Amino acid sequence: MNAVLKHPTVVRVSAPILLGIAILVVWQIVCTVLDVPVYLVPTPTAIIDTLVEDWALLSSSLMVTLKITFLAFGLAVVLGVAAAFLFVQSRLMEVSLFPYAIVLQVTPIVAIAPLIIIWVKNPTLAMVICATLVALFPIISNTILGLRSVNPGLLNLFRLNRANRWQVLGRLRIPSALPYFFGGLRISSGLALIGAVVAEFVAGTGGTASGLAYQILQAGFQLNIPRLFAALVLITLTGILLFTAMAMLSRWALAGWHESEMS
Repeated sequence: MNAVLKHPTVVRVSAPILLGIAILVVWQIVCTVLDVPVYLVPTPTAIIDTLVEDWALLSSSLMVTLKITFLAFGLAVVLGVAAAFLFVQSRLMEVSLFPYAIVLQVTPIVAIAPLIIIWVKNPTLAMVICATLVALFPIISNTILGLRSVNPGLLNLFRLNRANRWQVLGRLRIPSALPYFFGGLRISSGLALIGAVVAEFVAGTGGTASGLAYQILQAGFQLNIPRLFAALVLITLTGILLFTAMAMLSRWALAGWHESEMS
């Protein structure tokens, strides 16, 4: 029994779960003892009841948010990888375009999302563009870093054997870049969700009914705080599942040969 409890995987999974349960218990007790109004801070049981009662409404909104998130994430991966390969192959292209990628990263999406939603007539496409802009930079920067972080000795060996540019790219640079790429996926997946929620907030203030962010806005206007918290819980769980999925994908791809995933 002690050996099981000391196992790294058991500790890594059980420790945060037990801490979360403890926080929820304390939250429930404090709200009950102090008789905190539900319109200020709902109890965990009230949030769970709302999730059950309003599941039809919240689940349909969740599907909209997931659709925007996955579309934006997929588009960010395709565009980010393509840009990274282009930048690595052409130094002139990198110094010319990479600063604009940085500009997109540091520009608050809240500031430009209203413009995108005005310019693009299709609300879903506009929100996908907004979320893609948020999720794009980690893919570009991490993939470029990985493609350039090759072992100099191995690179000299490839050159000694007269490997061409494509052989060096396919057999050396891409395998070396995979750990960095999967690190970018972990970051970008969460940012795609954040970008989708931010875009939905902007679209929702314009009267466009959409995903979970719209339900948060409506719940806030109606002082339906349990539903607001229930929507927040769904967004949080979605982010955790996205990160976990990217971590599992990274382990599946790298566990057999890279030291970052070999235990």
